[in-house]
Amino acid sequence: MSTPDASTDAPPAPRHPPRWDATDTPPPPFDEDALLSLSPTEAARVVERLPLTTRFGLREEITPVQRAFLSLHGYLVYDRVASRGEVDAILAEVDRVEAELLAEGRRKIHGVPVWFGLDPDGHDYLFRMGFTSVLSPYLSRFVHDARFEPVRRLIGDDARIGEREKDGVVFNRYVRAEGSLRPDLAWHTDALRDVFYNRKMPGPMLNIGLHFDRIRSHEGGLRLLPGTHTQGVGSTLLKKVHFVSNRSDAREVPVETWPGDLTVHDGRMWHRVEGSPYTGWKGLRRSMYVPYVVDRYQPKDEHSATPAYLQLFDAIMRLRKRRATKAR
Repeated sequence: MSTPDASTDAPPAPRHPPRWDATDTPPPPFDEDALLSLSPTEAARVVERLPLTTRFGLREEITPVQRAFLSLHGYLVYDRVASRGEVDAILAEVDRVEAELLAEGRRKIHGVPVWFGLDPDGHDYLFRMGFTSVLSPYLSRFVHDARFEPVRRLIGDDARIGEREKDGVVFNRYVRAEGSLRPDLAWHTDALRDVFYNRKMPGPMLNIGLHFDRIRSHEGGLRLLPGTHTQGVGSTLLKKVHFVSNRSDAREVPVETWPGDLTVHDGRMWHRVEGSPYTGWKGLRRSMYVPYVVDRYQPKDEHSATPAYLQLFDAIMRLRKRRATKAR
């Protein structure tokens, strides 16, 4: 397995490193060594007996059991795909990019707004940034590393990393504090726009996320409704109020993460981000989503227009920040 050289592009340590704890280790990934030659039917029978919290190891190929788990439940959790050194290097690199954006007063990258709010100390703080790898050679090399080839092929043999398409590589930060733009994210599906315009469900929409903090089930984080990736148009439109409803659901699965974990989840399923119960830096949660694209190549650049829905969200975020700034 090759790894990018963090020493040439990334500072040695992030401002807020994960809370590494040698005594807090995840359960071992599900042992698949004897199951690699299962048929799809046999793999499906195995998956029916696995707990929803099963963790997997990322191998050179996606295994039959992993494919069956994704097909039935709509998601996969891979154990610590990025090393501790890489996690620290990525976070430090985002700190560097954040400082450059603030110094330049830059608020968009390739037409996609960069969202700054206030951190727990009252300083400007980056909460969401698209096209992250465009501004970081280190991150660009990292997302193209050979270890992620099985994930790319899972999406399609012709899939590519859309570094300059859609929103590019997106980096998210969530923290609960006065002035925070993103303490949480309400229930939604990524299929809403396609269903609204086309009145039919799109095909699989796999989201690939890297996670950089230890998040226990009671500490907030990603929540998924297993199996809802196969729902129909009616449930996609009406099951919950998109981006408004954030109440817990008895069927939801909280995804516990350790720094370096990788998740795959079908964007057609209902999912949300539960806010941390902690106020301040203790509740910080960071993730990075890598786009894999199979449709026509449609790159963006600095002359690209901001989509209407992002203009609306950007206006809401700016209003939130103004209110928070006045409150202080």
